[in-house]
Amino acid sequence: MVRPSRSYRVFQGVNGVVLTLVVIVTLYPFVNIVARSFSGQRQIRAGEVTLWPKGFNLTTYDIVFHDTVFWRSYGNTVYYTVVSTAVAMVLTTCYAYVLSKKHLRGRGLLVGIAVFTMFFTGGLIPNYVLVSSLGLKNTVWALALPNAISVFNLLVMKAFFESLPGELEEAAQIDGLSTYGILLRIVLPLSKAVVATMVLFYSVSFWNSWFGAFLYMDRSELMPVTVYLRNLIAGATGGTNAGAATADLTQVGANIQAVTIVLTSLPILCVYPFVQRYFVSGVTLGAVKG
Repeated sequence: MVRPSRSYRVFQGVNGVVLTLVVIVTLYPFVNIVARSFSGQRQIRAGEVTLWPKGFNLTTYDIVFHDTVFWRSYGNTVYYTVVSTAVAMVLTTCYAYVLSKKHLRGRGLLVGIAVFTMFFTGGLIPNYVLVSSLGLKNTVWALALPNAISVFNLLVMKAFFESLPGELEEAAQIDGLSTYGILLRIVLPLSKAVVATMVLFYSVSFWNSWFGAFLYMDRSELMPVTVYLRNLIAGATGGTNAGAATADLTQVGANIQAVTIVLTSLPILCVYPFVQRYFVSGVTLGAVKG
C-alpha cells in the first residue's frame, strides 16, 4: 500500500477544513430559521435566537396549520410542480436524444438555437404579451411552457446519451424497435441516474419559483405557496396580507415567516436524500470520455 505524501495529507486537511466551513455557513441560516419558527416574538425581535429556540411556542404552527389559504397555496404548488416537471422532462429528454445523434442533419443549428437562448431572451414584456395572447394566463401552462426546457439540463442529458454505446441501439433496430421504442425500452432504462438528476433540478426550480405565478396569475386562489411566502415577507405584517385574519396571527408576526419557510422547504428536504445518490453520476457520467 502506497503511503500518501506529506503534501497530499496537507491537501486533505485543508480540504476538510474548507468543506467543514462551507457546510457550517450553509446550514446556519436554515437552522436559525427553524429555531425562530419555534421561538417567541419578543426573543426574535430582541435578536436572542441563534441556533436554539428561545421562548418555545407552537402557536404559529397551529395558526398556519389552520390557515386554509396556506394549504390551498400549498396544493397549487404541488400541482404546478408535478405538471411542469413532467412537461419539462418529456421535452428535454426528446430534444436531448435528438441532439445526441451525430448523423442528424442540422444538428449544429439545433444546438446553436438552444445555446442562443442561454444568453438572449425576448424580455419580460414580450413574454407577458405572448403568454396573454395565447390565453395561458391563470393556467398551469403559463408556468410550465415558458420554462419547459433548461438549456443546461438539455446539454447534460445530451452528453449522457452520447456516452451510451451505439451498438445497443443498432441491435435494437435489428430486432425491429422503432426510434420511440429504442428511447423508451433501451435508452431511458439505462439513464435512470441522469433522469433522476434532471427531475430533481426541475422540481426544485419549479417549487421555488414565484415570479411566474406572481406575473401570470390574477386570482388569489391560484397562487402557489411561494407567492404566499413572498406576500408575508413583502408585507411585513405577518400572515394577514395572505388571507389569515385571526387576532393571534398579528401577535406572532415575528416568526410566522420562519414557520412558512420551514413548511415550504420540508418536501424538498425530504425528497433530496433519496435522489442524492444519483446526483454525481447523473451530472458527470456523460462528461468523461474513456
